[in-house]
Amino acid sequence: MRALLQRVTEASVSVDGQIVGQCGPGLLILICAMPGDTPDTANALATKVSKLRLFKDDAGKMNLSILQTDGSALVVSQFTLAADTSRGNRPGFSGAAKPDEAERLYLHFAKALQDLGVATETGKFGADMAVTLTNDGPVTLWLDTDAA
Repeated sequence: MRALLQRVTEASVSVDGQIVGQCGPGLLILICAMPGDTPDTANALATKVSKLRLFKDDAGKMNLSILQTDGSALVVSQFTLAADTSRGNRPGFSGAAKPDEAERLYLHFAKALQDLGVATETGKFGADMAVTLTNDGPVTLWLDTDAA
């Protein structure tokens, strides 16, 4: 799985002008399932995200996890994270999991994060979504389970 994490003071996702998910302060997580990913992959990624020390302690150092700060998360499906731009000018997306499997793993990841104690909301899989956020820091990290 691939994830792009952004530390935010707030974030929301809307479909047809209606907010379907929101968070803040915490993390906006754009997530993409890849071929070969499993529920175990999603669980491992959720565990990693919940423990990453991305939030400031009293000394201003990034020493606290989202769990330690009682932060929340907004998880949004983002198949374009699988973009292959190695040939030509039009990205290819064959590196993303098929839609049915991708939706299942996206929802599994969000539930796993919630089960770990992170208040979690989601976007709407496959919808044309408008995401708004206020990036805090800015702090942005790319996680790729293949690289682990």
